[in-house]
Amino acid sequence: MASETGTKEMYVGALEHFGSLVHQVPGDAWTAPTPCTEWDVRALVHHLVSEIAWTVPLLGGRSVTDVGDSLSGDLLGEDPVASWDTTAADALAAVNTEGALELVIHLSRRDITSADYVFEVFNDLAIHGWDLARAIGADETIDPAYVAVIHERISPVIADLKASGQYGDEVIPPDGADAQTRLLAMFGRIA
Repeated sequence: MASETGTKEMYVGALEHFGSLVHQVPGDAWTAPTPCTEWDVRALVHHLVSEIAWTVPLLGGRSVTDVGDSLSGDLLGEDPVASWDTTAADALAAVNTEGALELVIHLSRRDITSADYVFEVFNDLAIHGWDLARAIGADETIDPAYVAVIHERISPVIADLKASGQYGDEVIPPDGADAQTRLLAMFGRIA
């Protein structure tokens, strides 16, 4: 299992990588389809902006109830790239705050350690980074260290996650598939 330091480093790396992909989105590609069939590129980026926006209040000691609907609605506005940049900078500052990974986060469905919460956001950044790369024709490579850690952490609970409807349908990777292809299949993606 990744240490808190390792989790923070992976989060930062995945945040930066996703941000670099946001900056590569061509102006006419915001409505392009993604592997997440219910989302186009704009909706996918909005999902991640929303997710990282939550790190600020949650790592600041506020609960989901405290935040209420203040992070609802369109968080991208007229300039999705600028919205990403601002939100990512705020999220990065929150994660880098002393003691940020030593808290208990009060989510609506359960309490979770802040280190586990940051890992969950890292996981989404890494997997959805692949989705975004695929949608815009960018390099789809996920850092092999991320692939290994995500596989290690998610494999034991994948059946529960799939049962909750959080992840895509079962995909069987081809024989001899590489680690990234096997990981993406676990998340219901065909590489």
